[in-house]
Amino acid sequence: MKGGLYIRLAASGISKNRKLYFPYLLTCICMVMMFYIVTFLAGSRNLKNLPGAETLQTLLGLGIFVIGLFSVIFLNYTDSFLFRRRQKEFGLYNILGMGKGNLVKILIWENLITAAVSIVLGMAFGILFSRLAELAAAKIISGDIGFGFTVEPVAVRWTVVLFAGIFLLIMLRMLVKIYASRPVEMLRSENVGEKPPKANWILALLGLAILAGAYYLAISIQEPMTAFALFFVAVLMVIVATYLLFIAGSVALCRLLQKNKNYYYKTRHFVSLSSMVYRMKRNGAGLASICILSTMVLVTVSSTVCLFAGTEESLNRAFPRQMALSIYSLDREKEVDPIVEMASDIAAEHGLETENVLDYRVLSVAGYQVDDSMFFDADAAIGAGISLLEGVRSLQIIPVEDYNRIMGTDETLEEDEMLLYVDKGSYDYDTLTLENCGTWKIKKQVDEFAVTEELSVDISQSYYLFVKDTSVLAQIEAGEGEIYGDHMSLAMEYYGFDLDCSDEEQLEIYQEMNDRISGLAQTKDNAADESLPAVRIDSRANDSSGYYGMTGGLFFLGILLGAVFLFGTVLIMYYKQISEGYEDQDRFAILMKVGMSRREVKQSINSQVLTVFFLPLIMAGVHLVFAFPLISKLLVLLIATDKVLLMMVTALCYVVFALFYMLVYAVTSREYFRIVSGKKDNRG
Repeated sequence: MKGGLYIRLAASGISKNRKLYFPYLLTCICMVMMFYIVTFLAGSRNLKNLPGAETLQTLLGLGIFVIGLFSVIFLNYTDSFLFRRRQKEFGLYNILGMGKGNLVKILIWENLITAAVSIVLGMAFGILFSRLAELAAAKIISGDIGFGFTVEPVAVRWTVVLFAGIFLLIMLRMLVKIYASRPVEMLRSENVGEKPPKANWILALLGLAILAGAYYLAISIQEPMTAFALFFVAVLMVIVATYLLFIAGSVALCRLLQKNKNYYYKTRHFVSLSSMVYRMKRNGAGLASICILSTMVLVTVSSTVCLFAGTEESLNRAFPRQMALSIYSLDREKEVDPIVEMASDIAAEHGLETENVLDYRVLSVAGYQVDDSMFFDADAAIGAGISLLEGVRSLQIIPVEDYNRIMGTDETLEEDEMLLYVDKGSYDYDTLTLENCGTWKIKKQVDEFAVTEELSVDISQSYYLFVKDTSVLAQIEAGEGEIYGDHMSLAMEYYGFDLDCSDEEQLEIYQEMNDRISGLAQTKDNAADESLPAVRIDSRANDSSGYYGMTGGLFFLGILLGAVFLFGTVLIMYYKQISEGYEDQDRFAILMKVGMSRREVKQSINSQVLTVFFLPLIMAGVHLVFAFPLISKLLVLLIATDKVLLMMVTALCYVVFALFYMLVYAVTSREYFRIVSGKKDNRG
C-alpha cells in the first residue's frame, strides 16, 4: 500500500467515528490550551513585577505539575476507550487480509493527525487566550500590567514536549495491543465481559470499611495541623474505597436486590437490574472516575472560591492593626519607649496620629500537653504517651497588669498563681506545669480576652496564661530557652496602631520606620554599652499584596483545575453513554421481540440509566459532606476561618454542579436513546 492510502484511511477512520473522536479531540485541545496558559502565567514577565505575583506564580508552578500529570493519565484512559470501541473494526480489517503491520501504519497516522490537530489548535487557542488570562490574574491581585501581547517560548516548548510525549505513549500502547491481540478476539471484543459477574463480597466490604475509616478521619480530626498531615491519607482512602465500591460493591448490591423477590420480579426492575449487574463490573471504574472527578471539581472550586471571597476578613484577622511593632524586649524605659516614640514621630511628620493603640507584653511559645503538664521537649512528650500533632498547644503568656488594662479589671496574683483563658477547647485541671519552668495554680479561668485574634489564628488550641509580672515571663523564657536553644521564643512588647491614611502613604511610613530602625541599629553598634532589641514591623498595606497573591493564585488555579477536571468528567460521562448505548442496542431489540412494548423497554432502560448516571453525583455529594470538616480545618491554616461562608459556597457549588451535571445528562442521554433505538423493529 502507498503511504497516501494510509493517510486517507486514517482520516476516514476519524471522520466515520467522529462521535467518538471529536469529543476526544476537543478535550485534547482544551488540555493543551490550559497547560500552555498555566505555564505561560507561571513565567510571565509582565506579572513578575506586580506585588503578590511571586506567590501567585509559585502556586501556578504547582498547577503545571497537576495539569500535566492529569493530562497523562486522563488522555491515556480516554484513548483506551476509543481503541476498545474500534477493535471490532480492526479485527474485520485483519480478517479481510490487512496485516497487523498495515493496521499499525493506519493507527500511527491517526495518532499523528490527532496529535497535530490537538497541539496546533490547542497552542493557537492558548496563545490567543493567554493575554486574557494574564489580565485576569493581574486583576485578581489588584495589579496593572498595561497593554502588549507576548508569547513565552519556554511555555511553548514545554507544552509541545509534554503532549508530544503523551501522544507517543498512547501510540506505543496501541501498537502493543494490536500485536498482542488476535483477529477473533478483536471481532468479539464488544461481547467480552458478558459472563454473569460474581459478587465479590470481600472487596465490597473492604471498600466499605476503608470509606468508613476515611470518613471517621475527616470528622474526628480536631487540630488543623493534624488535618494537614492526614489529608492526603484520607484522600487516597476515599479514592481506593470509591473504586472498590463501584466495581465490586455495585455488583454485590445488584445481587442482593435480585434476591429480594418482591423487588426483583417486576417488569421494570427485572430488566434494568439484570442489565445493570452485567455492566457494573465493566463500567464500575468509569462511574468511580466520574465520582472522584466530580468530588475534585467541588472541593477545588468551593475551597478556593471561599478562600478568595474571605480575603478581607482573613486580612482583618491577621492584621488587627494597620501597623504593628514587635519589640523583643521587656525594658520599656531604655529599649521599648525610644522605638515607640520614633514610630509616633514618623506618623507626626506625615501629619498623622497613632489611633486605636493596642499595647501589651507577651511570650508566645508552643508546647505539647500531657494531662496537666506542658512539655517543650518533643521526645519527652512522646515518652509521656502523646501524639505530637494532637497534643500541640499555643501558649500566650501575658502579665496580669496588661490583662487588667485591656479588659478593665483589677485581678491580682501571687507568684505561683495564674489566670487561664482557653480559646476553643477546655482545660480540666487545677494546676499547670511547664517543663523546666515550674508549676502554677489556676486561680480562675476567665471567660474572654479581647485580643485573641492578634495572638492566634486557630492553627492549634491556644492557652492564654496571665501571670503575676514580667519576672515570670523571664523565668519561663529562660526555662524553655534551655530546651529550644537557638529556636527559643523571646518575650516581646506588641505595639499596634491604626493610621488614617491611604495604603500608599502607609507604605511610605512603613519604609521610613524600617530605615530609621536600621540607622538606629548602626548607631547602637558603635556604642560599647548599648544594644538595640530585635524589632519586627508589620504593615497590612505591605503584606496584603502577598496575601492577595496567595488567595488569588489559589483561586485562579482552582478555577483552572476545576475546568480541567470538569472536562474529564464530561468526557467520561459522554463515552459512558455512547458505550452503554451500543451495548443496549441489541438488548433493546431482543426485549421488543419477546413482547415488551417500546414504552416499557424505554421506561426500563431510562430507570437504569438514571440510577447509574446519578449515582456518582450522589456519592460525590456524600464525599463532600464528610470532607467539609477536614477542608474547613485546612483553610484555617490559611487564616480562612469563616465556616458559614465555606458552607454557603460549598452548597452553592454543589447545586450549580448538579444543574450542569443534569444538563450533560440531558444532552448525552438523547444520543444514548438515539443509538438504542437505532435498530428497527423486525417483528414484521
